[in-house]
Amino acid sequence: MVRKGFKMKLYPGMEKEYEKRHNELWQEMKDMIHEYGGRNYTIFLDKETLVLYGYIEVEDLEKWDKSADTAINRKWWDFMADIMETNPDNSPVCIDLQEVFHLD
Repeated sequence: MVRKGFKMKLYPGMEKEYEKRHNELWQEMKDMIHEYGGRNYTIFLDKETLVLYGYIEVEDLEKWDKSADTAINRKWWDFMADIMETNPDNSPVCIDLQEVFHLD
């Protein structure tokens, strides 16, 4: 199992909408995340900076990376692009974080 940490950023005023959309996460997205080996997925919000901090455990990084190219993932990116910083392909601007400590 690989632990991944990353950060993204919301546009101002989009905190409630972001949470709403994730509380209504499409079943197809849930299924895809699990199909590509994602588990224990959590996203935290720093309300002062609007930075989102994500954590997910993945079975295999190569397999997980392929999830970005699925049709449902691309559809999700398009759906979320109006409320957060994105790249030209609507993928979220996502910066990986370096793990510096872990305790089970």
